[in-house]
Amino acid sequence: MGTLRQVRALAWRSGVTDAEVAAVLPGDDLVPDATFAIDRACTLDTPPDAAWPWLVQLGKQRAGWYLPRRLEVLLPRGKRALRHLDQTWQSLAVGDDVADWGPGAPVLRAMTIDAPHALAYLSLRDRKNRLRWPVEMSGDVLAISWTLVLTDLGGRSRLHIRLRIRAAHRVLAAAGGLFDWLTIAGLFAGLRERVRA
Repeated sequence: MGTLRQVRALAWRSGVTDAEVAAVLPGDDLVPDATFAIDRACTLDTPPDAAWPWLVQLGKQRAGWYLPRRLEVLLPRGKRALRHLDQTWQSLAVGDDVADWGPGAPVLRAMTIDAPHALAYLSLRDRKNRLRWPVEMSGDVLAISWTLVLTDLGGRSRLHIRLRIRAAHRVLAAAGGLFDWLTIAGLFAGLRERVRA
């Protein structure tokens, strides 16, 4: 019974303190009617100004999705994320769209950029239009905010990621939360390798 409870808990939070979960983050207001939120955090052995460029270039059709080397070797070379900072991907402005993973053609739209502290994205996905940004809002639009916040720990950084989602199916959301835990665990491990290099 305890194991099942722990697995369920991983769907909603990992690595975060109760105070971090309770904190209001930039981007929380992007999906004010979220049906659930997922919080993840890790500590990086680099200050926020050194970690920030890695977050800015993150994403599909940009620097990729960071994974640790032991997992990346399983991917074709062309599908692996960059292991260096690339000036091509250091430009990001409020209103810019970054392609997101998933079915259809979803995007993450940059809504808050407060270097080197906070980056918040909004994604609106219309189920009737290949999960693209909706032409008009309806009850069938999936709303997601994704916020990354760096806190200075005096030479190190605390990275807090929050995903807020307005979705109709909580059971599917729990399964999605477990998938999120796996992908973010990979991201954290890959990011730690890169900022140490």
